[in-house]
Amino acid sequence: MADSPRRHRVCAGSVSAVVDLEAAIGFVVAHGDAVERARLSWLRNGTRVPAELLETAEVGQSPDGGWPATWGGEVASIDATCFRLVELDDLGALGRPAARRALDWLASRQQADGGWEEDASLAESAPEWARPGDPEAAFLVSANAAFWLTVAGLDARASGPLDHRVGGAYAGVVQAAAHSLAGRLRPDGSWPSFLAAGWLSAAVLHRQEMFQESARIQVVLAERMPKMSPGDVAWLAATLRRAGVDPQDWIMVRALRRLTETQRSDGGWESDDGHQFDVHATLAAIRAARPTPPA
Repeated sequence: MADSPRRHRVCAGSVSAVVDLEAAIGFVVAHGDAVERARLSWLRNGTRVPAELLETAEVGQSPDGGWPATWGGEVASIDATCFRLVELDDLGALGRPAARRALDWLASRQQADGGWEEDASLAESAPEWARPGDPEAAFLVSANAAFWLTVAGLDARASGPLDHRVGGAYAGVVQAAAHSLAGRLRPDGSWPSFLAAGWLSAAVLHRQEMFQESARIQVVLAERMPKMSPGDVAWLAATLRRAGVDPQDWIMVRALRRLTETQRSDGGWESDDGHQFDVHATLAAIRAARPTPPA
């Protein structure tokens, strides 16, 4: 994909959103580390990432395929593994052995009800959104795992030759997860979990062609969007875009408009997890707002 223009406009009816991609790129170049700058290059034009940077991004993987939440940890975490897959996806590395092992590990951890939960041994150390034994955390962890297995099914490099089933190699796992998530939605489209579980679930259901269920969630997300943090909107928009939601779809247009409103003068967006993650949030915004490459 060619270098992005300074401003990218997305329109839907009378609504337009202009994200200053050039400023966002400049922020990542100025503040990102080597791996983050490599992620930027891949997102912009598919620049091949040096092997040593890929190995840096993959470091610390457990023998079973997941990544622990802490350096040197012995038990792999679903939440931490999904976060690492975000980085590897932005490096074009989902087809490498490390990511394949991680995806296989996620699939193997699915429970009989179609969901996921962190290992019980992580109860004392896991953050509240991933704490084992908490149904709200289990819903978010399930949506996150299902999303990345969905992404694997979208990407032939990650899942091998795609078959006719939605989800490819992980079709059965993702289908069971989608029905589990949909079955827990409330009548008004809200969900019994953290905010991020909404857009992750909407993306999974969209790819499973459960459009009515996905749309119900999207309506709730749109209602909450004016009060969402910049980092959350970037994550929402990047998630839906990765799942194939059209950039000119109404929910994407609203998200891009919100990103336009919250982009800082230095080109970046603020992360809820502290300024050390502002580059990560900005990369998510770039993924969401970048022009669609020509067919």
